[in-house]
Amino acid sequence: MHRPAHRALPRTVRTERTERTDRTDGTGHLGGDGTGDRSARRAVTVFPVLVLLAGALGLLLPGSFTGWSEAVPYLLGVVMFCMGITMTPEDFRGVVKRPWAVALGLVAHYVIMPGLGWAIAHLLDLPPQLAAGVILVGCAPSGTASNVVTYLARGDVALSVSVATVSTLVAPLVTPPLTLLLAGAYLPVDAGSMVTDILKTVLLPVLAGVVVRLLAGRYVQRALPALPWLSALTIAVIVAVVVAGSADAIKSAAGLVIVAVVLHNGLGLALGYGAGRLGRLGEPGSRAMAFEVGMQNSGLAASLATAHFSPLAALPAAVFSVWHNVSGAVVAAWLSRRGR
Repeated sequence: MHRPAHRALPRTVRTERTERTDRTDGTGHLGGDGTGDRSARRAVTVFPVLVLLAGALGLLLPGSFTGWSEAVPYLLGVVMFCMGITMTPEDFRGVVKRPWAVALGLVAHYVIMPGLGWAIAHLLDLPPQLAAGVILVGCAPSGTASNVVTYLARGDVALSVSVATVSTLVAPLVTPPLTLLLAGAYLPVDAGSMVTDILKTVLLPVLAGVVVRLLAGRYVQRALPALPWLSALTIAVIVAVVVAGSADAIKSAAGLVIVAVVLHNGLGLALGYGAGRLGRLGEPGSRAMAFEVGMQNSGLAASLATAHFSPLAALPAAVFSVWHNVSGAVVAAWLSRRGR
């Protein structure tokens, strides 16, 4: 007798996540219908390629995106709404069940990545615009791709979702003051205006998505399979616009930015894993911590950099958008194989 494919999923995923799919980069969830594993792997594979193509398009045809920068906050709002609409009460109950682990993840995320951004900016002696951009990426909340990568790495998915949810909700209170503290020496930072922007582009869309899910869950369930692709395409457009805005600078600064991004992401993954081990979260929990710390909401960072600094300052976020999905998929595959 044929058994449904979802019975082969790890027990933690089947018990915690059977009614929805796991977020890719603002995108879908691991479904309990037997297609979740395939969808997750497809998203992790296709999304970086899509972002690479979008970045190349912005670089080769920058004139095609003239005047699009003002649309970036609204596009990010679409991504965050898709994230909110996939949330369920189980995400929030997970925070209550393990407050210590979630608090550790939250502190590690907002200490390690901002600190690394500041240190790398100093180490590489980055120009002010690029230094501010790298630091802003570090001060952003957790990347929504972290959940699906944690699943692929056989990590603690429930912990990953809880940390990602809380880091996003507290971003209006944490990201602006951290950016002011660490990047203020490079460029003027209007923290008050940044709070307002994060509320409008992140928190309100996420809460709106949660409300829609609660009021129209039956109809939302039917639309869930389309949300990953809607979010992926939207993020790709954001990357294309951001890259187009700094196309001239990319040719001269790309090498330095790539080094900064690879260091930032790689050290974040390693130190996040180490924080999990020090916190005695076990191997699955430590894997979740690695991705919750090392992967950032680079779409938000790009939007804020464009609005508050310059297109050049958004370049690190654009590169990070591509790289952290590639590195996350590679590290997840290695950890999964090691786990076997």
